[in-house]
Amino acid sequence: MQRSVFGLAIAFVVAVVAGCGSTRTVTVTTTKATTVTTTVTTTATSTAELGPPAERIQFGHIVSLTRKGDHFEMRFDPAWFLSGETANSAAAEDGAIEAGQPVPNDNYVVEEGHRLLTYLVPDDAHVTVLTKDGDSAQLGATPITVSELAQIVQGNSSLELFEPLETGVWIRVNVDAVRTIDQQYQP
Repeated sequence: MQRSVFGLAIAFVVAVVAGCGSTRTVTVTTTKATTVTTTVTTTATSTAELGPPAERIQFGHIVSLTRKGDHFEMRFDPAWFLSGETANSAAAEDGAIEAGQPVPNDNYVVEEGHRLLTYLVPDDAHVTVLTKDGDSAQLGATPITVSELAQIVQGNSSLELFEPLETGVWIRVNVDAVRTIDQQYQP
């Protein structure tokens, strides 16, 4: 009897571990005259999961955005958008400013390499660019479709941007799919 209970407990633990997501299962076993197992499922509070986070935010430049079947494919050149002392140190090391001097507008972009990454972009991804007619409280933020962004990247759009798309964008990526694209304002 104890072996079958033990076997079932092992099978249960394996099933729980295999199905882990945003919850954590804690099993407490007490031994007296009989064995009692209590399982409590709680929301995971630790971000120290194995592997990289499923969702990432990256800064960089869109090199191409083309339709591929029911979605778009984006070729993206990542860069580092730095601020504060990190920006000052990097700019001084690159020779862009004198050591001890601040970078203009407290920002500095490091173009470490130009390896292009490929991301999938669904039609319903949220896209915001900067235009003169956009929300003035958000520096001209204007929501557009992914199709319109593709036209801008290809140079086929009549939409007039406040500043060129080359200023860079922030993308929010879930695994390999871009969920949001927001143009970065650079004074």
